[in-house]
Amino acid sequence: MENIIETAVKWIKKLTEAGIALIALAIVVQVIFGMDAAFVPGNVIGTITSIIGELGSNGLVGLAALAVIYVIFKR
Repeated sequence: MENIIETAVKWIKKLTEAGIALIALAIVVQVIFGMDAAFVPGNVIGTITSIIGELGSNGLVGLAALAVIYVIFKR
């Protein structure tokens, strides 16, 4: 049973790393090619900016949420 959980955790970590890499790639592509990049749907930079704005406007709760997210990704 432990082996199954360890395998699942490894897969989740790898998928998270891949997702972060894809987000970073989408940001770079949008900076280079602008909003009209056909292979990057949506406004990645605008979405990230709005998420950060939401966290910032919530004061201490937003700061705590940001700290929790940081700790999760740091592991």
